[in-house]
Amino acid sequence: MSTRVLKTSLAIAIATASSQLMASGFAINEQSVSNMGTAFAGRSSSADDATTVFGNPAGMARLKREQVSLGAAAIYARTDIDDASSTFGGSNDGDMVPFIAAPMGYYVKPLDDNWAVGFGMYVPFGLVTDYENGFAGRYYGDRSEVRVITLQPTISYRFNDQWSIGFGPTINRIDGELTSSTLNAGSLGSNDGKVKIKGDDMALGYNVGVLFELTPQTRFGLTYHSMVDYKLEGDTKIEGAGFGPFSGSSYDASLALKTPESVDFSVTHALNEDWTVYAGSTWTRWSRLEEIRVDNSGVPGPLAPSLGAIVEEQNWHDTWAHAVGAAYQLNKQWVLRAGLAVDQSPTNNVDRSPRIPTGDRTIVSFGAAWSPDDDMTIDLAYSYLMEEDTEITKDAYSSTYKNSAHGLGAQVTYRF
Repeated sequence: MSTRVLKTSLAIAIATASSQLMASGFAINEQSVSNMGTAFAGRSSSADDATTVFGNPAGMARLKREQVSLGAAAIYARTDIDDASSTFGGSNDGDMVPFIAAPMGYYVKPLDDNWAVGFGMYVPFGLVTDYENGFAGRYYGDRSEVRVITLQPTISYRFNDQWSIGFGPTINRIDGELTSSTLNAGSLGSNDGKVKIKGDDMALGYNVGVLFELTPQTRFGLTYHSMVDYKLEGDTKIEGAGFGPFSGSSYDASLALKTPESVDFSVTHALNEDWTVYAGSTWTRWSRLEEIRVDNSGVPGPLAPSLGAIVEEQNWHDTWAHAVGAAYQLNKQWVLRAGLAVDQSPTNNVDRSPRIPTGDRTIVSFGAAWSPDDDMTIDLAYSYLMEEDTEITKDAYSSTYKNSAHGLGAQVTYRF
């Protein structure tokens, strides 16, 4: 069995950043459908509904009524793989991301003119990639799934008409599963071995924000989402003729992983009673992901050199995302939104693999909000992601990925 192929194929599912996400790396942007309509421009300064628990917890102090926001965003991705070349043969169908949805829910209650409390549930990271059987790049990535679910109790305080702050600890659960093919003693196809790794963990982080209202028409927001330090514990299962008498065995596996911190700055400005414009930038410290290291304990001597400790280089770099947007108050019931965002990829041309085939992207978004009365608002949003062609170059596999994605979100806000 090839040590090189085994080493590459065993990086655990936390590295399964897919280009079909609406944010860079393996982050998910869709924590608010009302913000999705402006491509998330103004996310930390708009504070229009309970989703500000994530966007900027300081914004809870602006909300005058108790309210709840519930929603979900669905992502449909498409990938075309061109100019593929593989020593091992196989297909290159692409479209390896199934239709998925990310739920969200928030609650905010003002206690008085200064204090407010809230709670949020959202999905900040995760996705699934699932290539077809016989995929030509299967030794560098087969099926991967990762998800993070976050709970955030939150509090905010308004000092005066201009300044407010907010803070919320985050309780984060991460779990992932990876299935990869391995080359068995030079054999191909149906004789491939299989390696499956599962792991999970819970860890704490926090979300803190500041909101400054320069005038009743103009406000600035700054939000910091902390790094979260995980140590996933799980197991590695192996099967296939190439593993000999060890086929069917299971070993304890562990992985240390830090999801990156990010800083979001934005401005919201009301031009008049009808038009509001937004702009924002987000910095994410993806350079924390230098490598993926999986440690397996109890591995027998013949497998120890390749299976005991597996390291896959990532060498990601920090990224910037920038967005602009606008909202138009069509009448008392309807608001129309639009936005444009550009987002850097954290990957590099040397270490990029079929598991992480992501490049720089441009996102165009449209949205609408309907308020039949003062108590309820229904938000809808649509986003289209266009990504630059991305090249994968490995020892035994090369190809060009052409990625795109459609995002659709719906959200209901009810005020008590």
